[in-house]
Amino acid sequence: MRNKGAIVALTVIITALCLYYLSFTWVSNNVQQQATTYATEQSGTVNFAKKQQFLDSVWNEPVMFGFTLKEIKETELSLGLDLQGGMHVTLEVSPSAIIEGLSGNNQDPKFKKAIAEAKEMQKNSQKPFIDLFYSAWEDVAPGEKLSSIFATSSNKGKVSFNSSDAEVLKFINTEIDDSIERAFNILRTRIDRFGTTQPNIQRLQGTGRIQIELPGVDNPERVRKLLQGVAKLEFWEVYEPQEYFPSLQAVNEKLVSELEMEAIKAEETGSETSGTVTSNANDLAALTGGDSTAVDTTATATEADSALNAQVSPIFALLKSPYGLAYDVKDTSKINRILNRSDIKTLLPKNLKFLWEVKPSTLDNGDEILNLYAIKVGRNGKAPLGGDVITRANNDFDQTGAPAVSMQMNAVGAKKWRKITGENINRRIAIVLDDYVYSAPVVNGEIPNGSSQISGNFTIEEAKDLANILKSGSLPAPTRIVEEAIIGPTLGKEAQQQGIISVFLGLGLVVVFMLAYYAKGGLVANIALVFNIFFILGILAQLNAALTLPGIAGIVLTIGMSIDANVLIFERIREELRNGAGLKKAIEAGYDKAFSSIIDANVTTFLVGAILYTLGQGPVKGFAITLMIGIASSFFSAVFITRVIVDAMTKKGDASKLPVSMPWSKNFLVNANINFLGRRTKAYIFSAAVIIIGGGLVAYEGGLNLGVDFTGGRSYVVKFDQAYPASDLKIALTKEFSKGTEVKTFGANNVLKITTSYMINDESDSADEAVKGKLILGIQNATGEKFQADDTKLGKDQFTIISSSKVGATIADDIKSTSLEAGFFALIAIFLYILLRFRKWQYSAGAIVALAHDILFVISAFAIARLAGFAFEVDQVFVAAVLTIVGYSINDTVVVFDRIREELKNSSATADKESVFNKAINNTISRTIITSFTTFIVVLVLFLFGGEVLRGFSFAMLIGILVGTYSSIFIATPVVIDLDKRNEKAKA
Repeated sequence: MRNKGAIVALTVIITALCLYYLSFTWVSNNVQQQATTYATEQSGTVNFAKKQQFLDSVWNEPVMFGFTLKEIKETELSLGLDLQGGMHVTLEVSPSAIIEGLSGNNQDPKFKKAIAEAKEMQKNSQKPFIDLFYSAWEDVAPGEKLSSIFATSSNKGKVSFNSSDAEVLKFINTEIDDSIERAFNILRTRIDRFGTTQPNIQRLQGTGRIQIELPGVDNPERVRKLLQGVAKLEFWEVYEPQEYFPSLQAVNEKLVSELEMEAIKAEETGSETSGTVTSNANDLAALTGGDSTAVDTTATATEADSALNAQVSPIFALLKSPYGLAYDVKDTSKINRILNRSDIKTLLPKNLKFLWEVKPSTLDNGDEILNLYAIKVGRNGKAPLGGDVITRANNDFDQTGAPAVSMQMNAVGAKKWRKITGENINRRIAIVLDDYVYSAPVVNGEIPNGSSQISGNFTIEEAKDLANILKSGSLPAPTRIVEEAIIGPTLGKEAQQQGIISVFLGLGLVVVFMLAYYAKGGLVANIALVFNIFFILGILAQLNAALTLPGIAGIVLTIGMSIDANVLIFERIREELRNGAGLKKAIEAGYDKAFSSIIDANVTTFLVGAILYTLGQGPVKGFAITLMIGIASSFFSAVFITRVIVDAMTKKGDASKLPVSMPWSKNFLVNANINFLGRRTKAYIFSAAVIIIGGGLVAYEGGLNLGVDFTGGRSYVVKFDQAYPASDLKIALTKEFSKGTEVKTFGANNVLKITTSYMINDESDSADEAVKGKLILGIQNATGEKFQADDTKLGKDQFTIISSSKVGATIADDIKSTSLEAGFFALIAIFLYILLRFRKWQYSAGAIVALAHDILFVISAFAIARLAGFAFEVDQVFVAAVLTIVGYSINDTVVVFDRIREELKNSSATADKESVFNKAINNTISRTIITSFTTFIVVLVLFLFGGEVLRGFSFAMLIGILVGTYSSIFIATPVVIDLDKRNEKAKA
């Protein structure tokens, strides 16, 4: 084998990297365990406040190789929301509100009507809102120019009365995009301060939506307020250090006095009060910059006095900036605790408040510091100037060529700005958003016209960010929650257990089968399989991805599918050995001849994964990432790592012993001679019958059982302390919600999933609360049980909501559209790839017909299962399943096509094509059955033990594996031969 050394080196490097990145997860789990141990009380209960206190204390402390806990948490392989609980939110920035703001809230009746009509059209359209608005405008105001609405003083220089509609629309589109970017930046800053570990926020490009995941949150109402609160931009005057120094000196003296008293008590009472002394010492040290460890809390009063005098440094000992207080990031919580004490507040002027800057600065030694600004508060407690007066802001360059920010205010703002700047020459004015200081520039002189330039030590990016912040005051971008999912911790833990069981049981069964079928060859395949799973987890950690339940499904599926490459190789080796080749030549030929099929099979499945990743959202995207990583790592491990191992095991050449079969499996399906193509008419009839029956049942049942992903609405998973019939509760809840309510068992007989379309078009928080209130009331009236808000404390005669989700009608429509797009593009990509590889459109057509057949067959199976009482939902995860079936089925089909191409090359020009095709299918039938069997085993495990969330996915996969195997033989190949014969007749 060539390049063996390079493969070994690459394997070692990848393994080392995976170990390195997974070590962060191991260390993080150890720290979490230490925190739990520290917070566990004698009764066995965990004090979560105490646990968080422990984690906060080491958050910025090195815990591994110089990495802080914060850095480790950012690098570890985290668990998705479905495995640990938390909240998933999709926010939509309101384009209609932005357009109204750009118009200066114009009250023109035609303009208002166009906005209203565009909002109505958006419910059933995928077009951008601006296109819908312009279409409506042309209808209600034919011939009138948009500039009559948008040529305002605020838009001076951008839109004039002479501007064409195209120019106005370009301006609006730019402003909408900027507004979404500003909203994203504001939300990102808020989320970073929320306190959850590994929050995830991303823009969904082209949609005007922002997706946020918050693991472990337990206060959804707080999250909603945080995310939907209007940004508050303000300008505040800043005190100079000498003005607030006396007040902080008084605070310092009080803390010193307290510490002296505590030291005296410590001398009198021993260690009983030493904890208090240490706490106060820490407070003083945090404020003054001294080292609390310098105070011996067991010393005498005199000794303590001396220690204090030695350790209490000047009040500004920690200052890193000449313009304000600066503290290490890890000390900010201590500073807040001191300044929030009621007795400390009495020592500070009422017209003074402290605000932190929004992001830390890094010193040369690597320390991160935050400035604390002393803000001057007026009599009414309001800022002298609000951000609503800003009409324009953009990044610029000052006279020296350094990055700066220019801004323009309206007439009212310009007047106030002139007064403020005139009174604060050579002083600072703080630009504050949501009570955090983004910048505090020095005023160089009175600014009379509202046009200002803010200069400072900015980078270009920082100047752009500040300009965006300033614009947020003049053009707020209201957000609304269009999709939401809340997963309780108990459901998350249950999902973890189910996922672990599925992976290990599926892995165990495949390992046993491979050993039983391929003997020592099976051992080689199993080693590659272990490497494969290890690489998947390591690469996920390197990509800072989260492991989700669909991700686990991807791993389970990869376990089955990754065996396929080794099956192809070993079947080829066995074939060469039966033809009389020596062991070394058989191995070489086996790898060479299987390589083409392996490449084609992996590329087609990878294409499906890439399309899923590009067009999917949430769980679909997580599944796609795992699937693509699994395909790449399984290809490397199954082809290259196994080759290195096999070569090492056969150093003695043909004298080596490498059995690739057991006695019972040695001649399995050898010399099979089944006339598959002769039975194609019966197969066509059977498939048509199933699909027709399925289609009829879909029509009879009123369509597919669509989940809220596709219909919109709200869904709740409710757990009772005892079993409760779903049918009884549905009758009761229908009275509360009227039509559009579904209740079904969800995994266990005491857990029900309730879905309702009640108030589907109202996506407000008040509507969410109203629907939830009606649900709780309806369940209480029907069952007599009481609602328990904390799902970890479910007691007798109680029920709790362990998860909930909401999908707005608009986003549901988008999900349906992207799902159809995903299917369409997957088929197109596969058609083109097959055409490229096999050079004949008949092969592409046969593959696409088989795939369409598989999709329709699975849909029919869902309809038949629903008739039998198994109502599996059709949702985003179902789409992932269908497209995975497409990838799996084309995998099978390509292997058969590859063998057909090989057999055609080896046969004479006059050979009967139908016989050649049959021979190719027979030669690959053992591989087809073995691969299908191993994949079926792991998916069956997923179906039985993977939990209710993945029940529909695994059911679709079970059907898909069977029908994909069937269609490769009885649909794809026969269609190729039939089309080829018809083509030859047409030419003749």
